[in-house]
Amino acid sequence: MSDTCSDLHSRLLPLESRFTWDLKKEDLDLEGLSTGLQEQIDLGLGQRGAVAHYYSYLAYVRYLQDKPEEAMSLLSQSEEKTRECFGEESERRLIVTYGDLAWLSYHTGDFTQSDTYCLRVEDILVKYPTGSSTVLHPEVYGEKAWTFLRFFRLYYHKAIDCFLKALELQPDDREWNAGYAIALYRTVPIDKETSLEAEESPVVKQLRRALEINPDDAVLLALLALNLSFYPQEENNKEAEPLAEKALEISPDCPQVTRYIAKYLRQQGQVDRSIILLKRVLQRSSQSAFIHNQLALCYKKKRNALFRMPYRNQEIWQWTGLMRQHLKEAVRLKPSFVYAMAELALLCAEDNNMSRAEELFQKVLAMSSDDKASIRQFVHLCYGQFNQYHARKEDLAITHYTKGLQLTQKTWDWRQCAEKLKQIAERRLSRNDNDGEAYGLLGRVARAEGTLRRAVGYYEKALERDPNNDQYLSAVFELCMELQ
Repeated sequence: MSDTCSDLHSRLLPLESRFTWDLKKEDLDLEGLSTGLQEQIDLGLGQRGAVAHYYSYLAYVRYLQDKPEEAMSLLSQSEEKTRECFGEESERRLIVTYGDLAWLSYHTGDFTQSDTYCLRVEDILVKYPTGSSTVLHPEVYGEKAWTFLRFFRLYYHKAIDCFLKALELQPDDREWNAGYAIALYRTVPIDKETSLEAEESPVVKQLRRALEINPDDAVLLALLALNLSFYPQEENNKEAEPLAEKALEISPDCPQVTRYIAKYLRQQGQVDRSIILLKRVLQRSSQSAFIHNQLALCYKKKRNALFRMPYRNQEIWQWTGLMRQHLKEAVRLKPSFVYAMAELALLCAEDNNMSRAEELFQKVLAMSSDDKASIRQFVHLCYGQFNQYHARKEDLAITHYTKGLQLTQKTWDWRQCAEKLKQIAERRLSRNDNDGEAYGLLGRVARAEGTLRRAVGYYEKALERDPNNDQYLSAVFELCMELQ
C-alpha cells in the first residue's frame, strides 16, 4: 500500500459510515433487503426523508452484492433526495452519505474522489462541531439507528442505543421519538395474557410520547392500537378502535400501516375485514413477505374455526390451500422469515411430507438460535408440536417444550409449552401412577411457574418412584434452599 493510499485509509477509518459500523454480510438477507427497499423506493413510503434513507441502504446492499457502480448511483440519488427534503439543513444529514461515498470510491480505486468526499465530511464536522470527540451529531445517531433497525433483528439493541443518544441531544425530535418507539415495539415482547396495565408498558409509554409530538403519524397510531389490544382492560379496546380507524383514514394504502391494523383486526375477531385490507395492500406491495404471512394467519384462523363443525372438509381444504400458498410466498420472499417457515413446516407435516417438514424445522432451529427469547419459544413450541403429533417422538417433543419453558419470558408460547408438558404428564399418570418421569415433568413446570412448594411435592413423588435420580434430588435441594 502506497503512502498516499495508507494516509487516505487512516482518514477513512474514523468516518461514520455503513462501512465502519460492523454490518456483517453473513448476517444480512441481501435479496430480501434488496426487494423490500426497492419496493419502498418505488412506493415512496415513509416519513420526510425516508426515501433518501432507502437509497443509502440499498446502495450498501448493492456494494455487498458486488455492484459498485449501481451503489454509487444510488448514493448520489440519496444525496439529491436529502437536499430536496432538508434544504439548508441537509449538511449534517449528509455526513454518513459522504462517508459511504468516500469508502465506496476508495474500494473502487478512485482515491481522488474518495479524498474529495472525505474532505466534505471533515468540512461539515468543522462547521458544526459537537464539542466532544466522543459525541456524534443527532442526525448521525439517527442514521445509525435506522440502519441497524432496517438491516437485521440482531442489531435492534444497537438501534435502541443510537436512538437514545439522539434523544439525549434532541429530546423532542419527532423522528428520533418515532424510531425509538418502533425499536421498542420490535424488541419488547407482548404477553398476550398479561395482567399488567397498559400504562406500565415501555412500548405504550413511548408510543404515546411520540404521538404527542406527531399526532398524525399513521404507523404510530396503528402500533398503539395493536399494543393496547393485548391488554385485558376494557378501556384499552375502547381507545384502540378509534386509533386504528384514524390510522387507516390517514394512510389507507400504506402497507406498513395496513399490516399492523390487519393484525389488530384479526385479534379482534374481524378476520374477513383483515383479509380485505391485506388483499388491497397486496396489489401495491406484492413483494411483502409480511403481508403474505398476515394473510396466511387469517386463513389459518378461518380454517381452525371449522375443525369442530361437521361437513366442512371442503372449506377446510380451501383455507388450508390459501394458507399454504401465502406461507410459501412469504418464505420465498424472505428466506429468513422464522415465523412463516415454522408455520409452513407444520403444514408440510399435516400433508404427511415429513422429510420436508423436518428439513424446514432444522433451518428454523439454526436461524433462530441467536434470536430473542420470544422467537425461540415459538420455534420450540412448533417443533415440539411437530414431534408430538406428527413424528410421534414424544421424548423429543418434551425436550423442545422444556427448552421453550426454560426461556423465562412468560409469553403465550411459553404458557403453551408449559401446558403441553402438563398434558403429557397427566396423560401418562392416568395410565400409570408410578411414572416418576411424569411427576418430574410436573415439578419442572411448577418450578418454572414459580409455585415452588408444589414443585417440591412433585419432585418428591418422582423420587419415591425413582429414588436414585440425581436430577430430582438436585431439584428438591435447590428448591428447599430457595424456599428458605
